[in-house]
Amino acid sequence: MSITTENERIGMQQASDAVAITLKKMREYARPGISTKELDEYGGELLAQMGARSAPKLTYDFPGHTCISINEEAAHGIPSADKLLKEGDLVNIDVSAELNGYWADNGGSFVLGEDIHGHGKLVEASKEILRKAISNIKGGVRISEIGRLIEAEAKKAGYTVIKNLTGHGVGRSLHEEPHEIANYCDRYNTARFKKNSVVAIETFISTRSTIADTQADGWTLTGNKGGFVAQHEHTIMVTGGQPVIFTAQNGIWD
Repeated sequence: MSITTENERIGMQQASDAVAITLKKMREYARPGISTKELDEYGGELLAQMGARSAPKLTYDFPGHTCISINEEAAHGIPSADKLLKEGDLVNIDVSAELNGYWADNGGSFVLGEDIHGHGKLVEASKEILRKAISNIKGGVRISEIGRLIEAEAKKAGYTVIKNLTGHGVGRSLHEEPHEIANYCDRYNTARFKKNSVVAIETFISTRSTIADTQADGWTLTGNKGGFVAQHEHTIMVTGGQPVIFTAQNGIWD
């Protein structure tokens, strides 16, 4: 969507606050021994308290309020009573929701407790690459150039990017134009970021893989060459200068 009124900006901010606060509180609630289903139900309760509705449930009938991916899972992990969190796990939580007709999306990977498996470096790389990418977005910038930056920064840090998972437009629905804000330079994508548009920018930084493959459950994605993936995501409004970060309250950069 393109923000043309103050009411639209307020609506986007409220929806973004709901998903950002939910993500932050879910991250704080996560601890060794609880199931991803318990964590997801907590997130669902938080959204409901703020009057928001889970976007994956509304849009895709996803079997969870949020997507929670553990260790080798790259994205779209289904919350389960059988999946118990453990110390040192690489955990990704992706929260998107609708509130009063506005949709917002955010996510973040983190290490649960002590970094006993050494995932911290990957997580930090993903965070910093997202920060650099967002700081370079403004009206008129080619979408493919941001992809080039993300992939170049990943390579510099010794990582690859997942090419078939992308950022996207958001606002009046979960996925809008532009439908693909890739993590690499797609030379066929000649589109540019438009001032006042709302987009969800996300990194998918991997230790080994370049493609995410769907597993037998029809939802969970894992890397085609194995390894681990870290993702971080903010909903932003493009401006003529530095973007407005609507989901800043998630604290992924704190």
